[in-house]
Amino acid sequence: MILIVGLGNPGIKYNNTRHNVGFEAVECLAARHGIVFTERKFRAYCGSGVIEGQKVLLMKPQTFMNLSGESIAAAVRFYKCNPQEELWVFCDDIHLDVGQLRIRQKGSAGGHNGLKNLILHLGNEQFLRARIGVGAKPPEMDLADFVLGRFSGAEMSDIERGAEAAARAAEVWLRDGADAAMNQFNRRVTAAE
Repeated sequence: MILIVGLGNPGIKYNNTRHNVGFEAVECLAARHGIVFTERKFRAYCGSGVIEGQKVLLMKPQTFMNLSGESIAAAVRFYKCNPQEELWVFCDDIHLDVGQLRIRQKGSAGGHNGLKNLILHLGNEQFLRARIGVGAKPPEMDLADFVLGRFSGAEMSDIERGAEAAARAAEVWLRDGADAAMNQFNRRVTAAE
């Protein structure tokens, strides 16, 4: 079983916030393949299906961002997944322009509390993650207020393209491998794409 996880916070009040772009990406992937989040397990909303010939479980942890690792690690243990090869995580990144995508096979949390908690619960940093840019925090603004804030109207089309690109990148990974996904998607997403 391949686990594909979007990071975010549960509840209507967090819908369409910068921190929930991981949920948007996994929902985009689900919509592209007719997968519905009908299951509730591992403290997450889950949907099962097949993408690019691979059995997948799409997950939206409901533990709040800072405890995401508890949910994901439970699924990893249950399915006996090798995180290095069978786990893909979508999350937000304040160090990337809105909608820009960066895929990595390993690395630190980079200040992201959801990734930090996941690394803690997995015991290593070796899992695929697709960071979706949400733009830089204004200097005068608190980080929590920024990531829990919503996108401006002008940013919405960029973030929608970024979530769509992240979903397509996961498809390339499932079909052709991580290197192919990184080669194709680790660049700026333009309005024409």
